[in-house]
Amino acid sequence: MASSNAGSSRPLSPHLQIYRPMLSMMMSIVHRITGAALYVGSLLLVIWLVAAASGPSAFETAQSIYGSILGQLVLFGYTWALIHHALGGVRHLIWDTGRGFDHQSRERLIKGGLIGSIALTVLIWVVVYATHGATG
Repeated sequence: MASSNAGSSRPLSPHLQIYRPMLSMMMSIVHRITGAALYVGSLLLVIWLVAAASGPSAFETAQSIYGSILGQLVLFGYTWALIHHALGGVRHLIWDTGRGFDHQSRERLIKGGLIGSIALTVLIWVVVYATHGATG
């Protein structure tokens, strides 16, 4: 039996090519990406902890890798992903209470999470570098 949409040029289901990208849509995608990044970042944290428990030589190796410019960039990204994902969770918690669904509130929550995650990440790194320096 043929589908009634067989001759239609319309897609069978909505997708990203149909919808105009909106901030809430983009932040939903970023929330999922940061969740996956947290998985990888947490594995890096476990590797660092295992190196610390394995002895001075292993810890020194891990510190040199994580202390490199690339390592610092990865750690900065992990910090941002952690904070952004947490603030996205707070936004969803607010939505779970039935609040914040009107357009203005929704946009304010989303922009606040994005700006807040960037600001908090930079603040954390500035404080850490100011108190411990680049070598910790």
